[in-house]
Amino acid sequence: MSNHKLPAELEKILAESFYIRTTLVRNNGTPRTIETTFVWAQENGVNKIILSGYPGKRDWVASMARKAQVTVHSVEFEPWFDIPAEARVVRNLNEKLPKIFAFIEHWALRPGFPRTKFKLLLGAVKINRALGLPWWGPFIIAKRIFRGMPCVEITFTGDAVIRSEGAPPTMSEPQDSRPF
Repeated sequence: MSNHKLPAELEKILAESFYIRTTLVRNNGTPRTIETTFVWAQENGVNKIILSGYPGKRDWVASMARKAQVTVHSVEFEPWFDIPAEARVVRNLNEKLPKIFAFIEHWALRPGFPRTKFKLLLGAVKINRALGLPWWGPFIIAKRIFRGMPCVEITFTGDAVIRSEGAPPTMSEPQDSRPF
């Protein structure tokens, strides 16, 4: 994947936002727009977002696994941008964990989030993983939670463009991705 330089306005929006909309293609070929929580990441100069949320199966994850081409829409601040992208469902727990940790740490910035408790719990899990200890005791519960959390890495594949036709598309149906 090539690196696409993001406009400074979009970088600021991605850094400060917690929600994003993504238009994907359902199994029957119709478009569906979902709104999910996310965290923005840059890996080796490549812009990506990580989508996640509460543990459980999600139709949107299955749709992205079948058809990777999506369009990401910024929603929280103007101007609104559309970005062509490609989704990849991350299933391997060792690859998934750092992405989930980044997602949770970003979500913890929201007002009202119990930061101290989550910082302590997440720190304990990170130490456990860094030391290569077994998933024992309360860590078994954490492993089940992390394993059940959806994790989709979306890589931007084209240039971001400002929406000329107004606000981002609305969600297509009730959502199944809830934030913490």
